[in-house]
Amino acid sequence: MAGRKLAAYEAKRDFSKTAEPSGKVGAAASERARFVVQKHDATRLHYDLRLEHAGVFLSWAVTRGPSRDPRDKRLAVHVEDHPLAYGDFEDVIPKGQYGGGTVMLWDRGWWAPEPGFDLEKGLKKGEIKLVFAGERLKGGWVLVKIHNDRAAKGKLGGGKRENWLLIKHRDEYAVEDDKAFLDDTAFSVASGRTMAEIAAGQGRPPTPFMTKAAPASDAVWNSDRSPEASAERATEAAEAPKPKARPARKTAMPDFVPPQLCKLVDRPPSEAGWAHEIKFDGYRMQLRIQGGRATLRTRAGLDWSARFPALTAAAKGLPDALIDGEVVALDENGAPSFAGLQAALAEARTDDLIFFAFDLLYADGEALTDRPLSERKARLRSLLPTDGDRLRYVEHFASGGEAVLRSACRLSLEGVVSKRLDAPYRSGKPGTWTKAKCRAGHEVVIGGWTTTGEAFRSLIVGVYKDGDLVHVGRVGTGFGRDKVAKLLPRLEAHARETSPFGGQGAPRGGANVHWVDPVLVAEIEFAGFTGDGAVRQAAFKGLREDKPAQAVEAEAPAKVEDAELAQPSARSSAQSSAKPARKGGKAQVLGVAISNPDKPLWPDAGDGTPGTKLDLADYFEAVGPWMLPHIQGRPCSVIRAPDGIGGEKFFQRHSGKGVSALIDETSVSGDRKPYLVFNTPESLIAAAQWGASELHPWNCRPGQPEVPGRLVFDLDPAPDVPFEAVIEGAREIRDRLEALGLVPFCKTTGGKGLHVVTPLKGEGVDWDAAKAFAREVCARMAADSPDLYLLNMAKKARDGKIFLDYLRNDRMSTAVAPLSPRARPGAPVSWPLAWTQVRKGLGPSRFNLRTVPDLLKRLDAWDGYADAERDLAPAIRKLAKGP
Repeated sequence: MAGRKLAAYEAKRDFSKTAEPSGKVGAAASERARFVVQKHDATRLHYDLRLEHAGVFLSWAVTRGPSRDPRDKRLAVHVEDHPLAYGDFEDVIPKGQYGGGTVMLWDRGWWAPEPGFDLEKGLKKGEIKLVFAGERLKGGWVLVKIHNDRAAKGKLGGGKRENWLLIKHRDEYAVEDDKAFLDDTAFSVASGRTMAEIAAGQGRPPTPFMTKAAPASDAVWNSDRSPEASAERATEAAEAPKPKARPARKTAMPDFVPPQLCKLVDRPPSEAGWAHEIKFDGYRMQLRIQGGRATLRTRAGLDWSARFPALTAAAKGLPDALIDGEVVALDENGAPSFAGLQAALAEARTDDLIFFAFDLLYADGEALTDRPLSERKARLRSLLPTDGDRLRYVEHFASGGEAVLRSACRLSLEGVVSKRLDAPYRSGKPGTWTKAKCRAGHEVVIGGWTTTGEAFRSLIVGVYKDGDLVHVGRVGTGFGRDKVAKLLPRLEAHARETSPFGGQGAPRGGANVHWVDPVLVAEIEFAGFTGDGAVRQAAFKGLREDKPAQAVEAEAPAKVEDAELAQPSARSSAQSSAKPARKGGKAQVLGVAISNPDKPLWPDAGDGTPGTKLDLADYFEAVGPWMLPHIQGRPCSVIRAPDGIGGEKFFQRHSGKGVSALIDETSVSGDRKPYLVFNTPESLIAAAQWGASELHPWNCRPGQPEVPGRLVFDLDPAPDVPFEAVIEGAREIRDRLEALGLVPFCKTTGGKGLHVVTPLKGEGVDWDAAKAFAREVCARMAADSPDLYLLNMAKKARDGKIFLDYLRNDRMSTAVAPLSPRARPGAPVSWPLAWTQVRKGLGPSRFNLRTVPDLLKRLDAWDGYADAERDLAPAIRKLAKGP
């Protein structure tokens, strides 16, 4: 069958003169369909797109080359089918031969029809909707035949040539004004050579790829090498040219090499020559194997072999080597879990831990630290067992660092580590390794803790600067009962009478402050730094035992373009102050493109000036770390105002066509359509790009739509009710809930009312019981003060009264998220309040799109929210007993 399809191809070529493969040169079909793009300098320069299908490459000549701008429609002339062996061809076709000129392997990878698209019907119709997973072409595209073309009389695969169009779909890989793309990628993905070098026969030949069978799966992350089958995969063929072989010099293997460390940047480097790896959430370790004996040392050189017997046993069969990597615990979804690693170490259950290997420092009697990373990783791959369960090689991506970061964040991973492929291994921070994080994280030294009565409240933490432990704030969330039970004895064992902090801003003592020796290192997540260098909204993740306290210093992300990556950063600011990138009529925030960034969504954002789409994206970037814990893992409805709040508004709760891939989705029992879920800062920016100015999540537990996670009491006053009455009503609900053993919090609604919110553990109580409880609390309050409150939502019955809305506590009901803007005049925001603020004089209008990012720096009103979860069942029983 393939032979008949290749008749036209063979008829045009004299294979005694051209090095092109004949149709008789077989190449095995792969498990997945391959594609290749060859840059071809023939009569005129063009790019040949080839798609594997039915044993051949369907081929088109894209006259001006692919464009990632969806507005560009690139002419693609259909040409004869090519053999699969052509997928490795990079050479010069002699002059006088058909297609004479230089051919470069410009891109290659895997392709598939768009999900749900019938390829066979599309081929007959003249339309191919497809997804590329290449090194340069990624995401959704379409090939569509120009049906009114007079020359297009033949069928696909033969006859007269047909004119098609190649068009990029609008997705996360689309790039508007994509003018520099082809200039920036003017080298081979298989050999690194330019067209001139290929024409001159210079450089190394291309590494084969397309004749190999496809891997079982390929993607950004999977604990078993790769998990979701849609992301890009970098191959060894795309790496920097391999150096010329040098004679090996036999040396003794060192006991330990101080590790190379990463420089923190705001995003991965975009230029060629970098490898991008997933950042793990584990303990950095160095694995040393000599004479069949394996040891594991921490980043400080401590021998922890006895703590990881399964890992050292798995490494015994390896040849002598020194391997850099990370010990990681995986959760039930196969993602790294720092909490799981801590639990495994604390309970001495480490048999399920994984050692992810990413660098090779010594092997075969030779020190490799002076060799380029590309060579070290290639040798590491060949050294490790291909079927290893406990020891695994870390794949990398040779392009698309920002896309890798977005994918990592979408999968709730830590971020991306980027490394120069041509750089040697150097201890310390030489600048050739960088890290870009999905969420702000830091290591801090514990200098004390605070209590309320006898109960643990928060940690007092700092970092070292010029020999002093400098105070950077308090960590007040992330402490479950189990964590406190393990942490408190460690703190008490290092208790001291005096403060360990020095320098300006050292905290004061008091009856509820307890000091400790500065020897314990904690890992935290936080929302950034305040202007004076203190951490904002810090949450405790766990203790780190692999890093000495004296090594903990403040870490500030540098802008990539200003970082001068060969040198350590001299910047001292705690957070990058870079504004979103602007280019022409678009902007970027957290790497997410914002089209029409200056489009007004609010005529007045609270300061007399319009609030634009870019303003909304900037706002979500600023408040995202604080907001996300209250919406992550929960179905979320949005109100979209793409033409501004004065235009048509759209309510949307379901995911579907046109929804950004950065926004997750979840299934809900009883509904066939998936719901929207916002799990990452990037998803919030995508919401802004979408014109989604309000977020209304369910009140369930994260990831558990059937389980109540909080109660929301909405005080909705009639127009003639003064706001002071609403304040008094909120305080009365607070008192009633506290009397029932619950912990209430308060926030503005962005309107004229208030919300009282109480977090639940979700144990043993269903939605019906939760709703009945909320109704009973409101009913008793209305019965006690019928002149002030009512449960009837009919407006005609509400004159002079406050409607106590308990209906937010149904399974599918929603409430506006804290810090969510509202699509209302003045761009108001639902603002979390301390109960001391819920008093006469409170003005909700002061909390808006303009004021909240600065106010957030001092927000501590809901710091205890995560620890305030309570079982609802005891409160139900207490309410049933009556006053």
